[in-house]
Amino acid sequence: MSTDVKLELISFDDAKVRIAAPEEAGQPRALVAYLGAELALGEVAKIILAEAQPQITRAAAAAKFTGKSGTSLEILAPAGLPGVSRLVLIGIGPAQAAEGEKPRAFDDFLALGGQTAAKLGEGSRAITLLDFPQAPSEPLKAAGQLALGALLRAYKFERYKTKKKKDAAEREGAIELALAVANTSAAAPLISEAEGLAESVLLARTLVNEPANVLTTSEFARRARELAEFGVEVEVLDQQAMADLGMHALLGVGQGSRQDSLLVLMRWNGGAPGAAPLAFIGKGVVFDTGGISIKPAASMEDMKGDMAGAAAVTGLLRALAQRKAKVNAVGLLGLVENMPDGAAQRPGDIVKSASGQTIEIINTDAEGRLVLADALWYAKEKLKPSLMIDLATLTGAILVALGQEYAGLFSNDDALAEKLVKAGEGSGEKLWRLPMGPAFDKLIDSRFADMKNTGGRHAGSITAAQFLARFVDKTPWAHLDIAGTGMSSPSGDINQSWASGFGVRLLDRFVRDNYEG
Repeated sequence: MSTDVKLELISFDDAKVRIAAPEEAGQPRALVAYLGAELALGEVAKIILAEAQPQITRAAAAAKFTGKSGTSLEILAPAGLPGVSRLVLIGIGPAQAAEGEKPRAFDDFLALGGQTAAKLGEGSRAITLLDFPQAPSEPLKAAGQLALGALLRAYKFERYKTKKKKDAAEREGAIELALAVANTSAAAPLISEAEGLAESVLLARTLVNEPANVLTTSEFARRARELAEFGVEVEVLDQQAMADLGMHALLGVGQGSRQDSLLVLMRWNGGAPGAAPLAFIGKGVVFDTGGISIKPAASMEDMKGDMAGAAAVTGLLRALAQRKAKVNAVGLLGLVENMPDGAAQRPGDIVKSASGQTIEIINTDAEGRLVLADALWYAKEKLKPSLMIDLATLTGAILVALGQEYAGLFSNDDALAEKLVKAGEGSGEKLWRLPMGPAFDKLIDSRFADMKNTGGRHAGSITAAQFLARFVDKTPWAHLDIAGTGMSSPSGDINQSWASGFGVRLLDRFVRDNYEG
């Protein structure tokens, strides 16, 4: 887990002093300012950049820079700023509005933080003026989001590279970023929370990025136990404990592997004593060959990320514990490896789940739902939660439906689904609700058992959700299919990594907005 940004919080007055002072020997300092349309500046930035304004105007004209969102301009040795080696101007002006629409003011401060870190580059020492031509509706939250975006963008996963572009001794080091704000005491808690949330997202990313020969089921459980330092209670059920509970759906998935299957329970008790917890369940298939129904070789290496749901739950519990969230929450990780050998389960096998329901195995590559079936039953029966939310890289069909822009949302509770959609909009980790119903449920009826583990080609994501629904009864429940968003992530403003950590920010926002009073 690595983010190369070191944050400092300073006042605008302190920034003015530093900017006016000559550069320290060997320590050049950059200054970042944000401009709106037609080079509009905030009131503080106008004062600080007054002497440099003619130079800014000339440079902008030469570069055809107008302050449009997503663009930037650099000026070396700016006039009137003796303590500044380079001035980085980042545009936040509205994009061209569609006909009949008003231009929308810039409000994506998370993306802006990522853009800022990207423009500064490794080893930079910078002051960033959090002063905007149009004041944000919530300036403190804007500062926290900008800090979070910078921290997330700077993440790298390079621990297995022995030959880098630069030797470790020659690397320029972290970005030292001083955020200048009007009120440091008011902003400090938001910046601290941003740092804690970033570390939790990056934990999830690192877990997903790790190769399967390193992140085995037992190693995953060991890393989950490390959350004890934040006050999380961690318990691990081994294969015998799960067999005693009748969890043969989960155990069947891993019976062809040399790695033991495990169920990890992580409890954060920050709410009222005895209050029913929120339960978050993660699919943790540390590697998925498909089993006897083996996958094609092309891109099978990506199946090290088939535990992105469990990674997100781990990151979430860390985030809640680190900020001492006033809520009772429990995370469950179903950790298995799906391998083909002489002991592996076969298509046509029938297994009995912990709920007592029987399942005909049609395709051993439809394994994640078997893991979640027993984990959901355990959460419902043993923990008596007020709600359950599972996250899983469950189906390729969700990629066909939604691409990598949205995760699929399925739920038996409209109010819960609405809260999750709203949290997705607020966090930027977007959800799209898909339908469920008896017609889809009928597709997983089996002639030999209570159900089969796949409903065929049509509506694959929906029939997978219908399968899970048979194990939740009346408990409010939501299923998030993150196969398109949890791994193999497209590069963006806040992530250049293969793993995204999707779900941590979403569910942290969901808990914060709805269950902490």
